[in-house]
Amino acid sequence: SYFGDKSSCVENANTLNLTSSSSVRGLNSTRIGKTPLSSGRSGCRSHTPLMGYSATSSSAVSAHTVASVIVAVVEGRGLARGEVGMASIDLKNPEIILSQFADNTTYAKVITKLKILTPLEIIMSNTACDAGNTTKLFNLIAEHFKNVTFTTVQRKYFNETKGLEYIEQLCASEFSTIFMEVQSKYYCLAAAAALLKYVEFIQNAVYAPKSLKVHFQGSEKTAMIDSSSAQNLELVINNRDSRNGHTLLGVLNYTKTPGGSRRLRSNILEPLVDVETINTRLDCVQELLQDEELFFGLQAVISKFLDTEQLLSVLVQIPKQDTVKTAESKITNLIYLKHTLELVEPLKAALRSCNAQLLKAYYNSLEDTRFEIMLEKITTVINDDTRYTKGCLSMRTQKCYAIKPNVSEFLDIARRTYTEIVDDIAGMIAQLAEKYSLPMKTSFSSARGFFIQMNADCSTLPNGQLPSEFTKITKMKNTYSFTSADLIKMNERCQESLREIYHMTYLIVCKLLNEIYEHIHCLYKLSDIVSMLDMLLSFAHACTLSDYVRPEFTDTLAIKQGWHPILEKIAMEKPVSNNTYLTEGNNFVIITGPNMSGKSTYLKQIALCQIMAQIGSYVPAEYCSFRVAEQIFTRIGMDDDIETNASTFMKEMKEVTYIIQNANDKSLIIIDELGRGTSAEEGIGICYAACEYLLNLKAFTLFATHFLELCHIDALYPNVENYHFEVQHVRSSAGNKEKIAYTYTLSKGYTEEKNYGLKAAEVSSLPSSIILDAKEITNHIAKQFLHRQKSTPEMMKQRAAYQLAMRLVQTARNSRLDPDSLRVYLKALKKKYEAGCPTPGKNDEQQ
Repeated sequence: SYFGDKSSCVENANTLNLTSSSSVRGLNSTRIGKTPLSSGRSGCRSHTPLMGYSATSSSAVSAHTVASVIVAVVEGRGLARGEVGMASIDLKNPEIILSQFADNTTYAKVITKLKILTPLEIIMSNTACDAGNTTKLFNLIAEHFKNVTFTTVQRKYFNETKGLEYIEQLCASEFSTIFMEVQSKYYCLAAAAALLKYVEFIQNAVYAPKSLKVHFQGSEKTAMIDSSSAQNLELVINNRDSRNGHTLLGVLNYTKTPGGSRRLRSNILEPLVDVETINTRLDCVQELLQDEELFFGLQAVISKFLDTEQLLSVLVQIPKQDTVKTAESKITNLIYLKHTLELVEPLKAALRSCNAQLLKAYYNSLEDTRFEIMLEKITTVINDDTRYTKGCLSMRTQKCYAIKPNVSEFLDIARRTYTEIVDDIAGMIAQLAEKYSLPMKTSFSSARGFFIQMNADCSTLPNGQLPSEFTKITKMKNTYSFTSADLIKMNERCQESLREIYHMTYLIVCKLLNEIYEHIHCLYKLSDIVSMLDMLLSFAHACTLSDYVRPEFTDTLAIKQGWHPILEKIAMEKPVSNNTYLTEGNNFVIITGPNMSGKSTYLKQIALCQIMAQIGSYVPAEYCSFRVAEQIFTRIGMDDDIETNASTFMKEMKEVTYIIQNANDKSLIIIDELGRGTSAEEGIGICYAACEYLLNLKAFTLFATHFLELCHIDALYPNVENYHFEVQHVRSSAGNKEKIAYTYTLSKGYTEEKNYGLKAAEVSSLPSSIILDAKEITNHIAKQFLHRQKSTPEMMKQRAAYQLAMRLVQTARNSRLDPDSLRVYLKALKKKYEAGCPTPGKNDEQQ
């Protein structure tokens, strides 16, 4: 009748079999598990226990290091192949996330979603994993998730009817609209059926009826960033050192709660695409930056919250058996719940005078009377001064004396007995200290119970040793830890007394939780509010450390003096800033420049700024405007690309193929160094063909290349712009050698540094005759190519007319100029058009 937590997770060795399937292991080296749902053989399996969790409120990224998500994946068969259903649940968060979508043969959406979830375990149908007949989806998932456990269940357990029954049974009433949303989503319902059956099987607890948050997550609500692009951009993991915080998550993560940190991570990997929602967040960040009292007041309250989501998770589970750990955990969770509910009023007070729409909505949500009702019921039984504290002994004391006196006479007697035992322990240790004239003191740990600790130099002890009655001696520097036979016995009495206290307290707590259960679901709302406020405060905090600006959303990507946010954190100073401008009429930018001139950094910078804007953060720039990107693709030249030409070339081809197959008019595409793994002729040809394909889209594309021949594509396509990174030539003090000084400044046009390979050869020990021959041959080839690519006057006129038309359309859509300023701007456009046209003949001028 009560609801509880999963305090231990030791599976029955006779009922759970996860024996590795050697035949499948041979195919893909992935660990495959089987359950009794598909196999009758015996075995055992260990899961991460949920009996305790960190109650600290730090913003450490380590909140994500321990995987706790279980995901079920199923694909349609026959004509429905490519239609994929997914269901996932975090063992630390009572929320089921359902997804269903059509994917192509690369299964990019599936892989991306799984990478975001970072699963502990993936469940699939046994028909997808049969040795010798594995599906392409299974093979791809196995390839990308080699360290994740795979478990197979029989296909019959992927049952959409059973899945809908589970949802109806477990979904909390607040989220009941999910039924209309998913009743025809057969594959995600089938995945939910298998997932919940499996979780119920492996857990030592089941979820209480009407207790879970169920959410359908459509892919159309967020931008898609594939896992390769997330890695290239170092969004959440640094490529050189996974423990390093030099990532976008590291730049923005000043969260104070585990829930806020989780929300920030998921937002970075799946940015928003709805402009109204983004601007609502930006309004909040703006108010937090303008109102210092609000910022610090909210931050002070938010930092006191524990992991509300995990608290909810353990509160809505019913333990299958009562144990001492179950009782102790239940009491702890009630103290955490009281602590959380006591923070609602301070949070409301901090939000009371807010102006931003979202902050007002949160204040109104906290007016829910259920918070007050629960707290009132709790305080009738629980002592007012009982609260969450750090330290195992102080928390143990809080649990012992949580219930008010006179609620249970037997409990009061048990607590007096416990107090007497603790006093006796302290008195005994004091007597031992006096007996041996040693500075002994009472210490406590959850593992050892009460023990003796002493700071003393070895030379002060008789014969350099402790008296013989002391046992289990450990020493760290000058600190001794030990116990005695009498103290061990007293610890046992103490534990026995404690078990009685916990048992009686547990019965009272369960009765209390039954009374407040109908109100518990308002905590879902509180959890959402706290994590969102924490993330928004983190954005505001990041702004105070650097000169970020609020982004605007138009049909243009315009960044004035933007810089790389991660590079700023690494260098501890502001990097060189540059401008960016892409519109529908100039949507393709080719960037050239020598190695190390800043091309890759600049490309990453644009993608990072786009992501920051779409999650509701301010952006590192003087001004910025963005067009919402539905997909963000990157192909970045990495240091580890220096392999054999064949492997590099194949890697490039796979990445570009993926971009071409998935990009649309609303994509942001960033390609760096395509065609490096093959000959120059083939490389130019591949680059040219890829560019022409992408030029047929209205996607915003930035393409960095060393192939200067590619720059002349602007003669054929007026929506192409050329930019380059400037370098300066500096002569050495001796005056006989020249070196390149990098400015990291972006300028219009393509680079004048056409032969930086030859310049590198000049400073080497190659004979001068070879260098002269190389220069002559290079110049001859370049002249031939330039002659073929030379623009005609008609082409130049068409290009100028195209650019004028696009600028006029942009002005009509977005201009906020007054009439006089608009007139000046239009005259400037006219002059630019005339300058871009070839000088007309006399007859043309008369016409």
